[in-house]
Amino acid sequence: MSNQVDEFNEYREKMNEKILGADNLVLKRLFNLDTNTYEDGALSAQTKEMLGLVASMVLRCDDCIKYHLGKCHAMGVTTAQMFEIFSVANIVGGTIVIPHTRRAVEYWEALQQQPE
Repeated sequence: MSNQVDEFNEYREKMNEKILGADNLVLKRLFNLDTNTYEDGALSAQTKEMLGLVASMVLRCDDCIKYHLGKCHAMGVTTAQMFEIFSVANIVGGTIVIPHTRRAVEYWEALQQQPE
């Protein structure tokens, strides 16, 4: 059975290298801005990742959802917290977010099965 977490991370890394390798100043600045946005500030990096996850779910971006799930997992977000995040996303985004929640739960479970 393939590991969806490893597959996602490997693909993301490979494609990001190609994008950044094109040496486009605007894309490089956008990637840098994204990285800096999620650093600790008045809000913790963990809180910002949780906000990013809610926004990604409402916008229905499965790649973004997986990315933020991975970051939340690495930052110690608990399953109980995760389901509250899912609740906020579904209230804000409506029932159209439910299919993304299903896939998010599946990916969250896969993250928890990853070796430390």
